[in-house]
Amino acid sequence: MASALAAPAVFGYAGEGCKDGTPIGTVSLEGMTRTKPHVVLRELSMKSGVAYSDSLFTADARRLESLDLFSDIKLSCVQEGDQQNIVLQLTEIFPFIPAPAGKKTDQDGWMLGGALAYLNLFGEDIRSEIQYRTSLDPLFDNNEYAIYTSSPWLFGLPVGWNIELLRTDSYDELRNFHNASWLADLDLEWNFTQRFALLVSGAYRYMEKFGHVPEGGLGISFDTRDSPLDSRRGTYDEIMLTRVGAHDLPENFFEILTDFRGYYTAGRFISGLSALFRYRFGHAEFFDRFHHGGANTFRGADADTSRHGKHESLLNFEERFVLLERRPASVVGINFFYGVQLVAGLDGSFLWDDSDLDWSEYSGAVYGGIHLLIPALDRIRIEVGYAPDTGEPKIFVGLFEKNVSQRWRSR
Repeated sequence: MASALAAPAVFGYAGEGCKDGTPIGTVSLEGMTRTKPHVVLRELSMKSGVAYSDSLFTADARRLESLDLFSDIKLSCVQEGDQQNIVLQLTEIFPFIPAPAGKKTDQDGWMLGGALAYLNLFGEDIRSEIQYRTSLDPLFDNNEYAIYTSSPWLFGLPVGWNIELLRTDSYDELRNFHNASWLADLDLEWNFTQRFALLVSGAYRYMEKFGHVPEGGLGISFDTRDSPLDSRRGTYDEIMLTRVGAHDLPENFFEILTDFRGYYTAGRFISGLSALFRYRFGHAEFFDRFHHGGANTFRGADADTSRHGKHESLLNFEERFVLLERRPASVVGINFFYGVQLVAGLDGSFLWDDSDLDWSEYSGAVYGGIHLLIPALDRIRIEVGYAPDTGEPKIFVGLFEKNVSQRWRSR
């Protein structure tokens, strides 16, 4: 039996019995059975001696939501002299998930299979997952085996890390070749201040019939978002330089990437603006050319072999209306959360080779749809797009935030 508890007010949390401006005495955590206390405490600005405010609680709650560990977050205060002791009540999401695994990519379409995931390994906010997925059309023709492990902290240091091991055996219809490859990838994000982070990445691919493709990248980001998941306010700016291949290998290029995302909220309306730009110096093999079309890139057309290029820029403006704010629920003792947002937006796409960029390389589209917010997958996006170039509406279903999936659309 499912039960939904009262959700917080739109874009705001309020502590029960808490008074703005009154200093905090002690901080207590209740309800956790698996998560280590320091995983929560390191996210809190509400500390002993700090004056409490509902806005401070809202900011802390948004950071805790981004951990994807809790379905419900509540706060109550007990007055004690000229201070108030706060009690944070947390309801943990069920961490051990043997379940179907699915994803939607522009080149393979829908892929389904099985997964075994642990969302909170050792109670340290380490997510680990093993997956097998296969294409539905044609069934068992494209296969993928993957191991993912990630965490926002490393040995108590604010260094986020992500490890990915991927085996792919499929026919890439966008580039017309059999993709039999192995990938090992490591990404590090050292948050050396509250807003600035140093980004380091390294990867190794072995493409059967094509050889070795090493790569390494270095970058920096500036992040003022209230939360990386379901962002409501703030901006994210990233610039990164990546070296792919080597001078004695068939693939040999440098890539400059810039990624901007900005958000502003007024009542139930969330406005988002984003721009992704990638430019490559050198030789990129055909299997690394960019394509546009589909839920993860340009929602005005299906992905096909007619639209591809060496360089790309993806532009987007999206307006979201919070139809149902995130709220907790429970089914047979399994805790989770859900929310619903209506969306409408504009997509812009530039895709070009080494020739001069001009407006002939641009395509635009409008779209609208509905997003379902859930744990682990962030959101399920059901959208209808229309572009004058195609002349007919296209229906797309995507997983995760589009700003994230467009960076790694083929994985």
